[in-house]
Amino acid sequence: MKNIRWGLIFNVFLGVIALGGLVVLMGLISRKDAVQVCTVLKVNVEGKETFIDQHDISRMINNQFGAIVGKELKAIKFEEIENAIEKLPYVSNAEIHADMDGTINVNVHQREVILRVINRDGKEFYVDTKGHKIPVTLKYVPHVLVANGKIQEGYTKPLEPIATKMVHDLIRIVEHIKGDELWENQIVQIFVNEQSDIELIPRVGKEVLVIGSADSLDYKLSRLEMYYKNILPKVGTEAYAKVNVKYGGQIICERREGWYMDSLQMKINMKN
Repeated sequence: MKNIRWGLIFNVFLGVIALGGLVVLMGLISRKDAVQVCTVLKVNVEGKETFIDQHDISRMINNQFGAIVGKELKAIKFEEIENAIEKLPYVSNAEIHADMDGTINVNVHQREVILRVINRDGKEFYVDTKGHKIPVTLKYVPHVLVANGKIQEGYTKPLEPIATKMVHDLIRIVEHIKGDELWENQIVQIFVNEQSDIELIPRVGKEVLVIGSADSLDYKLSRLEMYYKNILPKVGTEAYAKVNVKYGGQIICERREGWYMDSLQMKINMKN
């Protein structure tokens, strides 16, 4: 009797009891899940945009899958609901799960748009952070830059990718000035003229800023910044109709009263 390890036997006995209790508990939970009904449908929509809200998602679910509240959980097609939500053009991804009390939680993440494009035919679409086209809606107008003018790219269906260099250039400009204290506040619109040159429309001043394309963007914006710091204070906001930095090594200022051109040749270096 002295050699019997009673402590070990006691621990094994407790383990067997705990395991048995766990099996019984899981069985009870399984039987409860088999008859548990949805008591509440909770929808949470995340993201900085408000293209859609909780009511839109709840209405879509009920329209496509019938009334969810009161339906047994085992009869609810969770994966199909997720897939249906993610097909909405304003949704990035969706997750759905049920709690033990019958609450169904739906978490929806919206797409973030960075640009609104109005092409030469008047067709409009948004571009999201992943380069997909998003349809315009009257329900919500996000605060993003608008690009219009001679833009050929069209729109046929939601979420199709950007196809032309021009719109890719417009996106590069938007992404470049985002977070820049000067340019994010100063640029209010982007325009593509008849020569297919990109123009920036400033908040302060009446001159149009011509950059041509998004190539060498840092270099072009640095020359425009030089214009604002060194030239504009001397001539005022009424002097020029256009400021062109399309060509390297110079800032071309077109006088408002005629076609006389001021060509300011300069070396772009730290001393200047």
